[in-house]
Amino acid sequence: MAVVDDVMSETDQPAASAARARHGSSTIATRSVKVLGASWRPALVLLGVLAVWWFVTWRELVSPWLVPAPQDVARTLWEDRTLLLEHTWVTTQETLIGFVLATVIGVAAAVVLVYSPTAEKSLYPLILFAQVIPKIAIAPILVVWFGVGLTPKVILAVLIAFFPVVVSAVAGLRSVDPELLELSSTMGASRWKTFVKVRFPTALPSLMSGLKVAVTLAVVGAVVGEFVGATAGLGYVLLLASGNLDAPLLFADLILMSAIGILLFVLVEVLEALVIPWHASRRDNLALAAS
Repeated sequence: MAVVDDVMSETDQPAASAARARHGSSTIATRSVKVLGASWRPALVLLGVLAVWWFVTWRELVSPWLVPAPQDVARTLWEDRTLLLEHTWVTTQETLIGFVLATVIGVAAAVVLVYSPTAEKSLYPLILFAQVIPKIAIAPILVVWFGVGLTPKVILAVLIAFFPVVVSAVAGLRSVDPELLELSSTMGASRWKTFVKVRFPTALPSLMSGLKVAVTLAVVGAVVGEFVGATAGLGYVLLLASGNLDAPLLFADLILMSAIGILLFVLVEVLEALVIPWHASRRDNLALAAS
């Protein structure tokens, strides 16, 4: 009924928008408190992993040049913080640009595929073909074409993150109830208004799931590009640390890579809570956090 009301009339939208904003703010605050309350479980697991890691290195069960002690990694993170932060920002910048471009291009491609059967039959197989090509094989070509700057890393991030975006967007845009589409057409809604009021809101849950996958893959794409040719970035630091057998720097670099992916994933989660607080998936996540 909410969708039908949107299609039929927009006279009550200012008041409704204000009410939804207040409700959304209170809901997000409640969720934040409960999620923080449930965060002791992963924190406990992390402490257990650190304890095992420390014990293994303390008892010298593994050579230090293979697995450094946690305190050595922490010391490297602190002593080389300026250098590592500079390279972290380079990788983060490549990831963010690639993710945003993959989102825009992926959603636009999904709309074309859904609304045009001819485009779907012509382009979807090519999209699948491009996805199965190993991106590490494409990286040297991009370096030859565009040099060792920002461009090849961004392109690789886009290529890796694009597929989950377009697939999830297509699935979401097709999941709309046909009766709603028929009703909106009967009420005289234009194709654009039907898309804005019916199709796109229905597609948001699937799209947000795809974005959470894509944002982590964008980190992989940026790092893969740095492996092949770069003068900055965490992938570049990883190659240097591996070549010098600097295990503490190697582990510190891996921790920072993981931190970028986790942080961006959390940001997409927050965006999902802001955009679709009404969806069942958000209620399920809230119930899981509270349990």
